[in-house]
Amino acid sequence: MTLDEIKQDQECEVVDINFEGMVGQRLLDMGFIPGTRIKVVRNAPLVDPVEFLMKGYHISLRHSEAKLVEVTLL
Repeated sequence: MTLDEIKQDQECEVVDINFEGMVGQRLLDMGFIPGTRIKVVRNAPLVDPVEFLMKGYHISLRHSEAKLVEVTLL
């Protein structure tokens, strides 16, 4: 399952990141590393972006970026 498939108010844990150049590196730099817990806060009215709560801070990603992050539901 990937991060873009998680619904609002669900929590998950990062399993892996499927790198795609600079975007994959940027995700790692932002803290999307295996074992990190993430909660989906909300989706924007027009689909993108999605807001996440991770490590005490809020971060927004496009669905195309969230597809790179493999997760498991908690």
